[in-house]
Amino acid sequence: MNATLSAATVLADTAGRRPDHPALVAGAERITYHELWRSARRYAAVLREEGVGPGDRVALLLPNTPDFPRAYYGALALGATVVPVNALLKADEISFVLKDSAASVLICDTALTGEGARAAAATGTTLLTVGPPVVPAAAGTTRTAGTAVAAPAVGRALDARAAVAAPVAGWVPRAPDDIALILYTSGTTGRPKGAMITQLNLAMNVGTTVLAPFAMRPEDVLLGCLPLFHTFGQTCGMGTCFRAGATLVLMERFDADAALALMNAERCTVAMGVPTMFIGLLEAAARTPERPPLERVYSGGSALPVRVLEEVTRTFGCPVFEGYGLTETSPVVTFNQHPWPCLPGTVGRPIPGVEAEIADALVRDRIVLLPPEETGEIVVRGHNVMAGYLNNPAATAEVIMDGWFRTGDLGTKDAEGVLTVVDRTKDMVIRGGYNVYPREIEEILARHPAVAQAAVVGVPDERLGQEVCAVVVVRPETVTDGALAADIIAWTRARIAAYKYPRRVEFLTELPLGPSGKVLKRELAARFGS
Repeated sequence: MNATLSAATVLADTAGRRPDHPALVAGAERITYHELWRSARRYAAVLREEGVGPGDRVALLLPNTPDFPRAYYGALALGATVVPVNALLKADEISFVLKDSAASVLICDTALTGEGARAAAATGTTLLTVGPPVVPAAAGTTRTAGTAVAAPAVGRALDARAAVAAPVAGWVPRAPDDIALILYTSGTTGRPKGAMITQLNLAMNVGTTVLAPFAMRPEDVLLGCLPLFHTFGQTCGMGTCFRAGATLVLMERFDADAALALMNAERCTVAMGVPTMFIGLLEAAARTPERPPLERVYSGGSALPVRVLEEVTRTFGCPVFEGYGLTETSPVVTFNQHPWPCLPGTVGRPIPGVEAEIADALVRDRIVLLPPEETGEIVVRGHNVMAGYLNNPAATAEVIMDGWFRTGDLGTKDAEGVLTVVDRTKDMVIRGGYNVYPREIEEILARHPAVAQAAVVGVPDERLGQEVCAVVVVRPETVTDGALAADIIAWTRARIAAYKYPRRVEFLTELPLGPSGKVLKRELAARFGS
């Protein structure tokens, strides 16, 4: 194959077209495309001094600061493979990622060296640091991103060296099937798996979704509140924004009131987030009358309750588009998108060049596609499907079959090609032999006047095998007691089949969330099922 490709051109091309346009806003700092690409090439120069070249793995342990795109595109410019690391991981978890990926370098924010330095030392990985020196505080402590406390002076300062380095000339051409990223799954069922995303996967997902569904324009201003180490914030947010030549407004850590204030101050026209973020923004909007000039909102990561979608539309006066994707699909599979009408409760149609179909979930040795309107496992085929799991051919063989990727999600597809996600296969509750899909119940709970958030899980039951349990966060100033629990049960019982409604309601002040904002149902099931 003679064709070449580099995902670094997402930034490089725009720096040539719109050199003086703001690429990033981070606090008081405004960075143009020319400045960002030059900085990325300076980071690349230092990485090259450290021996990094095409095919080498560079791990990033970085929060949402300008150093993330500098390091990300700097490594890609050298033809290296980027390994983003969840900034919330502890040293042993980081060590696993470094060892499994065979990363030669870890670029770590000074805020995170408490865990990152230990992991680098344990695996013999070169440690390069970025960010301001930490401020002394209690001995032996480290700060989380955004809060400065003491940490040992470790590693070599990448940013200081880059400031005086001569930028590399450009980017190294790569083959389309060379690996651009290794993205580790959350590891909900054992050790995380490294999804290998090729140059083609990444370039096509950015180049396709910038047009549909995101319709990103050069004059857009996007709130960057999703973590950049996660594929939604990294590819859908940062990647499409930079490809379009728009402006990304970074938030180091999501806070609903601060996010609304930032959108107002920076006049954001686009927001991307997960359902828990939009629930928080609605609560913040109830406290603040000012509204940003939002033109469109995109939700992914997990199911967006229709009630929340409707409230966001009313509150911010713009359409809300829900979509579907996975780490292994680079990530976007489907989205509600123009020119079709937005259909609340669905995740829309496949993006161009991608197929999403429904297969028989019980047939595991081959793909058996089902006709429209039947429920089965969502399977995906197209330019977005990963090359496989790193060092794990057995796991790869379980999910990639006959050219299709098995998602593990249950869904339906109508005759018009619109996909609806029913639930995760592993989240389905089997009560007395009947299949119960938590999302269906959560949609009903979301419309109860006292309910702010709800998650439904299965808990062990001696007679039925599993019982349906609703875990609820109530609206402010609502009293949680047995009477409210009984009312919630009665509410759902009146609106759903008898075998589906929850017999048990538990109250929490907040639901446990993963790094991308997804509700950690496994923690709820363990807590209330014991």
